[in-house]
This record gives sequence, structure tokens and C-alpha cells, in this order.
Amino acid sequence: MAKEVALELHYGARQAEGQVFLARDLAQRLPGTFEAMKRGELDPYRASKVADQTSVLSDEQAREVDARVAGKITTRDPTSVRRLVNRTVARVDPDGYARRCEERKRSRSVQLCHEDEGMATLYAYLPAEIAATIYARVDRVARGLRGNGEERTLDELRADVFSDLCLGVAGEVEPPRAEVFVYLDFLTWTGLRNEPAELAGHGPIPAQLAREIAANATIRRVITDPMTGTPIEVGRHRYRPPTATKELVQVRDRECRVPGCHRPVQACDLDHVEPWAQGGGTHSTNLCGLCCRDHRLKDEPGWQHRMTGTGVLEITTPAGRTYRSQPEPLTTAA
Repeated sequence: MAKEVALELHYGARQAEGQVFLARDLAQRLPGTFEAMKRGELDPYRASKVADQTSVLSDEQAREVDARVAGKITTRDPTSVRRLVNRTVARVDPDGYARRCEERKRSRSVQLCHEDEGMATLYAYLPAEIAATIYARVDRVARGLRGNGEERTLDELRADVFSDLCLGVAGEVEPPRAEVFVYLDFLTWTGLRNEPAELAGHGPIPAQLAREIAANATIRRVITDPMTGTPIEVGRHRYRPPTATKELVQVRDRECRVPGCHRPVQACDLDHVEPWAQGGGTHSTNLCGLCCRDHRLKDEPGWQHRMTGTGVLEITTPAGRTYRSQPEPLTTAA
């Protein structure tokens, strides 16, 4: 059938196979996603994210994931759809997810690819918690070097810091400790259940791995209420304690709050939704994470931001359209 599709639609063989597999999954394994497409609420690209993430599941498990995400994916961008479905897969099939994580870990590697004009690319395929900690440390050191006449861009600084750390020439001063958050509910943390946890900026990780890395002084644990998903305790291992308000906003938001932007909140500005100069308070209900680009855009004529009492950020564009942003629950309620 794939060959017939390729000939009829002038597709390459792999593209045709992908379309046939997607059609099969929608018809047999993902009825909710298929119905959303038929109603015109979901495009094929976002539907393919659901099919891709559920491809490792049995038909029964795929249908359960499909039912759980029904009604939640039509208003999300493709990255958010993939993340939501991935989290749901980890909860529907926790044992399988943990097994697949272990299998992937055995494929870790470092590769060198020589490029043109005196450059090369160094690839490292690592466990997510290790890669996230390395990047956070490099980024924090690089940001600390800006200013005082420094002419290198942030990307150049990151590259130089990474090189110095790998080659052991970073100097005698201990670099600031990286902050990477892992979110797990109280019952999972205590071993009473095995709900997948979440590594900030990455996605779900198996419960046992979360318990192991939550005891690591380089990774901040956030313990959440198993019923509501709200934080009830934040680990105190860190180099320099931030203010409680900054910490709460970072834990809550995790990413830039503008829909479709997934820049980690640690690389964002904490913005006063109601400007400080206009009487806006410096507290968590008036602060949110915005990347530099969206922070600048907020101050352009015609753009308005408003935070509701329940923490929903409402963004009104110059065209008069209003979009709402609410952080994902830190963990899924029981």
C-alpha cells in the first residue's frame, strides 16, 4: 500500500510509509485523535506526535493514552502535544517506560564530527539528568562572565566554558553549582508508589531514577502534593540560595509563559506582569518567567499581559486576540 501511496501522491518511499502508518494508527489505535482531526481541530502534524509517542505501546495502552489526552491536545503547539503524550505514556506504562530508559542508557556515546574551515562538532548522547546538569553549569558560568567589557557572545562564552571545563583549565575558583529541578510527588519520593517523575526541561523519568537523583546535591528536588500536584517541599542543596519568591516562580513556571515558547525559566527574566513602576508588587502572583524576546515584545504598543487570581496569564495582542497560559501541573494528581 505504501508504494501505491508514493506513486499516487508523488511521495518518497519513507514519507509514504509514514503516512500509511499514521493512517493505520489513527483508525485502529487513536480514535479520539482521529475524531479531532475530522472535526478540523487537529492537523496531521500534531496528530503524528501522538502516533509517534504511542508507537511503543500495545493497542490497548495506546487507546488509553488517546482517551486521557483527548480534549487536551487541540489547543497545544506540537512540542506541547509531544510532551503531554510522552508524560501520559510514562504513566500508562511505567514499567515499560523504565525499561526503555535503561535500554537507551546503554546507547550513550560521544562522537566527533569534523566540519569545514577549522571547526568540528562534538556530540554527547547522555542520560537526561547528566546532560541537563552539564548544560546548566556551563550556562551559569558563561552568564557570570558577561559584562566588564566582555565582547564574546553568550554562545561563544558557553563554548569556551565547556572547553575549559573538559580540558581542566577552568581555573581555581569553584564554578557556581548548576540548578536542575526534578519534580516527584511525596508518595513516589517515599517509595509508596512508582508514578513517573519529571526532569525540568526534559520530561518524564522513571520513579526509581527520580529517587536516586533527588538525593544528588547537584539536582534540586521538588516534592509535590500527590493529590493536587502543587509543591510542598524544595530541596535546599545549592551554592547560593535564591530568594524564596524567585524560587517559587521558577518552580511553578518551568518555561517561558508565552504559549509556544519552551525556553527554560532559568534562562528567562522574571517579569512584573503589572509593571513595578505602575504599582505592581514583587510577589509570585505578579511575576512570571518570560524569555528576553517575549519580555521585549510585552512592552511593544498594543500588547497587554494580565495575571488572574488563579495564576493564569492572559496575553492580549494588538489584534485584540487573547491567549491564556497556565503552567502544567508539576505532577499528575492521584
